Amino acid sequence: MTETETTNISTLIFDLDGTLYTSNKLAENIHRVAVDSLATQLGLEPDESDKRLLEAKRGITLRSGWEATLSSACLELGADIRVLHEYLAENVAPEPFLEKDERVIALLERLGQNYGLYLYTNNNRTLALRIMTAIGIESCFGKIFSIEDNWRSKPDRVALDSILADIGVTASECLFIGDRYDVDLRLPAELGGAVFKCSNIDELLELEKFLENKQQERNNL
Repeated sequence: MTETETTNISTLIFDLDGTLYTSNKLAENIHRVAVDSLATQLGLEPDESDKRLLEAKRGITLRSGWEATLSSACLELGADIRVLHEYLAENVAPEPFLEKDERVIALLERLGQNYGLYLYTNNNRTLALRIMTAIGIESCFGKIFSIEDNWRSKPDRVALDSILADIGVTASECLFIGDRYDVDLRLPAELGGAVFKCSNIDELLELEKFLENKQQERNNL
């Protein structure tokens, strides 16, 4: 878990995939469907599509020093990410891979009593909503921000500025929660936001304690 100094936190901005649930099988399914979409768009066999996708991710990481996302790699290869996400929305059925975790639902309900809760995902809205419904958290957030809002995948300053303006807060008033530092947290931290990295549900459940410690620090100033 990682954090930066911040002013009073009023808003929690959560990533979805790998943060509010974990499912290797669903991640593998999404990857396979994305490879099929890319193969269709580029006129490739699936094996070649998969190879080029991995090579594109490595290339982006070597150039930028940051972890590459699926959307950024597909753009690198000349694919249309709108078509990609339409294909994902139509061909990924997340429900068989997911189950509700009452601890996560209860955590979000408690946090929602004291903070504004928002979701910011590189996923498309259709698939994100199906995932959220399957794990029982669809009613926990004030608003969902998805790839379709700007067609700019995280990390992206333009997209993030737009989200903060929509909510009506500055980065320093927010805590960003995600499982990938480069994708979910590095940019918010550079803008003065607090960040909380969690790679499994047990770590996510430490979020309240983290917020309590931040509050105690402020009280001691």
